[in-house]
Amino acid sequence: MNALHRPEWAAMILRTVLGLVMVAHSLYLKLVVFTLPGTAQFFESIGLPGPLAYLVFTVEALAGLALILGYQTRLAALVLIPVLLGATWAHLGNGWLFTNSGGGWEYPLVLVALAVVQVMLGSGALALDNLRPGRAVVSGAYTSG
Repeated sequence: MNALHRPEWAAMILRTVLGLVMVAHSLYLKLVVFTLPGTAQFFESIGLPGPLAYLVFTVEALAGLALILGYQTRLAALVLIPVLLGATWAHLGNGWLFTNSGGGWEYPLVLVALAVVQVMLGSGALALDNLRPGRAVVSGAYTSG
């Protein structure tokens, strides 16, 4: 096997990075920087119900943590997709580049693509999912949850 062909490690790197981004966006950005009431006000300013901000915060935090741990990886990535599509929609009016005022939509769209790929790949190496019966990384090939 080619030394660089390690799909189980690629899946692990992807899920860890995606999980860290989601935890940062929830626990740091929404909770600490903007605060949850401030995030709810932002949601209302773009026509969404304010309480939806609390649901988005919870999904991002829990799914992000699940991804980092490799627990129910496919499900965690799957539930992030509508949240990330919503973030893409929220930034559509700001243009393509995320460096634009208010942030553009290319970054949340990339996160959507990463979540879709994670659903397809599964957990990869060093995941709690691999501790479940019938799921294990075996000699470079893997089956994962």
